[in-house]
Amino acid sequence: MARSSRREAGRRRLAMRLPQMRKLIMEARDPWQLELFEAYQTAVAARDSIRGRSSHANLVREYDETCHEIEQHLIRAMSEPSYAQISKG
Repeated sequence: MARSSRREAGRRRLAMRLPQMRKLIMEARDPWQLELFEAYQTAVAARDSIRGRSSHANLVREYDETCHEIEQHLIRAMSEPSYAQISKG
């Protein structure tokens, strides 16, 4: 999947996952936001590719935690402009 496709797939996934932030997510254009969308898509795709394999349960849990951390970071960054400025710097 091309980088821009991963970003847009991540954007759509996050918009579905965080309906309270959907409008902000869909309007986001800052490079740091696009990086988060791409990272989210990468983590979700990796998690989904190994989900259901009992030998990878710990890794699935780690990817779940990573996805949750990205969601929380995005919520804070989009809700608090000062947090976004600190995160970019």
